[in-house]
Amino acid sequence: PVCSMGNSTSRLYSALAKTLSSSAVSQHQDCLEQPDSARLDPIDPKDLLEECQIVLQKRPPRFQRNFVDLKKNAVSNHRPIRVMQWNILAQALGEGKDNFVQCPMEALKWEERKCLILEEILAYKPDILCLQEVDHYFDTFEPLLSRLGYQCTFFPKPWSPCLDVEQNNGPDGCALFFLKDRFELINSANIRLTAMKLKTNQVAIAQTLKCNETGRLFCIAVTHLKARTGWERFRSAQGCDLLQNLKNITQGAKIPLIICGDFNAEPTEEVYREFSNSSLNLNSAYKLLSPDGQSEPPYTTWKIRPSGECRHTLDYIWYSQHALNVNSALGLLTEEQIGPNRLPSFNYPSDHLSLVCDFSFNQDPDRLL
Repeated sequence: PVCSMGNSTSRLYSALAKTLSSSAVSQHQDCLEQPDSARLDPIDPKDLLEECQIVLQKRPPRFQRNFVDLKKNAVSNHRPIRVMQWNILAQALGEGKDNFVQCPMEALKWEERKCLILEEILAYKPDILCLQEVDHYFDTFEPLLSRLGYQCTFFPKPWSPCLDVEQNNGPDGCALFFLKDRFELINSANIRLTAMKLKTNQVAIAQTLKCNETGRLFCIAVTHLKARTGWERFRSAQGCDLLQNLKNITQGAKIPLIICGDFNAEPTEEVYREFSNSSLNLNSAYKLLSPDGQSEPPYTTWKIRPSGECRHTLDYIWYSQHALNVNSALGLLTEEQIGPNRLPSFNYPSDHLSLVCDFSFNQDPDRLL
C-alpha cells in the first residue's frame, strides 16, 4: 500500500520542490553539471534518511548486509575510499518495459522506490557513487546528492529506450558522483562507446580525481554495456574501445584506475577476459569474496520475466591491482533474503544488487607493475 507522508513532507519533498521542474530537464539533456543546486542549502544525511524512512514505514525494513574484511595485514595511514556501483533500474523501464512478472506494480512506484534507492546510498555513505539506468538525474539525484556534498556528472544514452515509454522522465544514462571534500576533479571525459568503428548507444564517464588526503591521482570510470544474448561480440568491441580510452587517460596505467559497471556479461564472455588480461593490470574486486579469490559471485542480478527466471553475474568493480588494495567488500544478499519472487520487490528497489568496496593506495605501486 502507498504510504502517505501526512504533514511530514518538509525536508525531502521541499528539497525536491526547490529543484528543477520537468520543463527544465529537456534543456539539460546533454548532461554534465547543474550549477543551480550548488546554491541550495546543504542537507544533513540523517535528516534525508529520516524522511525516506517515513515514506517507507509501511514497507519491510532494509535487508542486512555485512562488509567482509579483505585486508591482508596491509597498513594504510589514510582513510579508505568507498566506491559504490549500482544499476538502479530506470523508472520508465521498470514500469513500462521490463515485465517483472512477480513484482507488484505498487512496489515500483517512484515516490517510494526513490526513497529505497536513497536509503541504500545513505546507508553505505560512498565517497564515490557510480550508477547506471539513471532517468531521474535532474529532478532527484543531482539536486539531492549535490546538497549532500557530491559533485555530480550525468551522460545519457543517445537513444535511450526510456523514451519509448509513455510519460517517461527523459533518457537514462550513467551518473558519477564524488564527495567534493575528499577529491578534486582534475579531468573529466564523457565517452560514447564505439563498436566496429561505429558509434553505439552505450556510454561511459571517466574522471581523474586527486585525493585531498594523500595527493594521489586516480581515475574512476562508470559504464553500462549493451544488453541481451546475441550481442557478445558487440560488447567485446565496446569493452576494447573503453579500455583504449582508459589507457590514454591513465597514461598506460600510470594513474590507478577503478571501473564500475553493468557489463551485461557473465565471466565466461570475451569482454570479461579482455578486462582480466588487459595491460592495465586489472582485477575484479568481488572475486576476492570467493574462497580462492578467483571466482565471481554466483549472481549480481536475479529477476523473473515472462520468459523465465534470470540469475546472472553482470556487475563488476575492476581496479588496478598493482596500485590499489581492496580493504573490504559488501556481502551480497542471500537467496533467502531475496525471496521466491526475486527482484525488484517491496524490500529492494532494483533488479541489480549494489556493490560496495573500500580501497586504499599501495605504498609503492611502481614496484608491482
